[in-house]
Amino acid sequence: MSLSAIVWIITVIFCLIFLWISLRVKDTASQSFSHYAIAGGTLPLFLILFTDIATIMGAGNFIGHAAQGYKIGMADIPFVFGEQGSKIIFAIIFAGFAGRFTYNTLSEMMDDLLVRDKVTRAITGLLTACIMIAWVGGQAKGLGDIFAVFTGADPIPIIMLFNVVFIIYTYLGGIYSVVWTDLLQGIIVVVFAFIFYGYAFAPVNFSMAVLQQKLAEAGAAELGTLSNVPVGTIMKNFVTGCFGILAAQIYWQRCFAAKDSATARNGMLISGIAAVVFVSLTAMVGIVTRAVNPNLADPNQAMPWLMLNYVPTWVLAVVYTLILAAAMSSADSNLNAASVILVNDLIRPFAPDKTDQELVKYAQWLTIIVGVFSSLAAIYSSSIIGLFSKAYTMAGGGIVPVLLVGLLWKKTGEPFTMGTRNSRITPWGARLGIIVGSVISLSSLGILWGVAISAVVTIVVSLVTPDVPATEGPSAKV
Repeated sequence: MSLSAIVWIITVIFCLIFLWISLRVKDTASQSFSHYAIAGGTLPLFLILFTDIATIMGAGNFIGHAAQGYKIGMADIPFVFGEQGSKIIFAIIFAGFAGRFTYNTLSEMMDDLLVRDKVTRAITGLLTACIMIAWVGGQAKGLGDIFAVFTGADPIPIIMLFNVVFIIYTYLGGIYSVVWTDLLQGIIVVVFAFIFYGYAFAPVNFSMAVLQQKLAEAGAAELGTLSNVPVGTIMKNFVTGCFGILAAQIYWQRCFAAKDSATARNGMLISGIAAVVFVSLTAMVGIVTRAVNPNLADPNQAMPWLMLNYVPTWVLAVVYTLILAAAMSSADSNLNAASVILVNDLIRPFAPDKTDQELVKYAQWLTIIVGVFSSLAAIYSSSIIGLFSKAYTMAGGGIVPVLLVGLLWKKTGEPFTMGTRNSRITPWGARLGIIVGSVISLSSLGILWGVAISAVVTIVVSLVTPDVPATEGPSAKV
């Protein structure tokens, strides 16, 4: 049987299984908006752990970071450590904290605990949604690229096809479809990744010395070291990845969906450690490809080219299954997160009389809209990581400094409790801090200046603008 036929069969089987799962859980998901968004805050550790792993290891990590490794070599590693290592930081500092609550989004948490301003909530929601939308587009682009290499098919129809499947099963089952399909996908990612890396590093005999020698022969010795990379670039890449992840709704959403704080923390900690290892190895795969073939016209083909030329057909089928599972799990998670954000933070605060069933319908329709928009972004974007990086920079540079200032600059020494605002940030301090940080981070000054100026603006403006009375909010998780 040809590789093309195997790839088509695997794709069809996966799609049918995921659609069957979504049909089984759609009634539970439709019970309320809280069920659709965070499963009512009841998910056990095994679901949280595997949905974290599956969501983290998307096509962007398997295709995009291999492309970055091919282009810039070891200079991609600081971004990887920032992007993936931040999940460990998140687990240690924030996950247990977030797991105490049953908010639907990061924006809602900031609104209830820190600001009590629906304009700030909407701005935060819009920026965090940008990260999710970029991720959905990136998964489709990654799948389109590898499908084109393995089958010879035009990637654009494939991008559209995968997005249709993402949309349908996420539309039907919300977070329940996501976590149950992620359970299967996460297991596949963990098992098949070891096979993938085993074959990927065989061309350099699993040796950094051999890799460096081959890079030198290919005229790209500088890619095998960080010594020629400016310290400022290393810091920028690290902070961009780190702060962008801390503003990502999918990780906060998993914590709010966990049954308790320990479940939220442990799931993110284990998956974060796995992500640092796996994604760093994927970037190295791109460097290996550069060493053995420095003449690829498109860096996005780095990993598929290496697989096609150095592994047997059955392993290619395994690798394709791995990437299909990874991409679908990330796409559904981010698609669900984006639609939940838009409903919870851009519609709900301005239309408080809407019923749960109406909110679920809005989320379902926005799942379709976001999916279509993401398809277009995937088609017209030249780089998967470039798509992610802009969203990370914009959201991380504006939201995270305000979040950190809000959590540290408290009114009283009492712990944060749902329904009780305990921060000195004022609405105008939060609004301007987020906007200024985002704009400066995207400018030539970069995210390091954006983060610093955002924090200063938030504090200074809060000192000179009026506060708002704290009204009663939601109750904490039991």
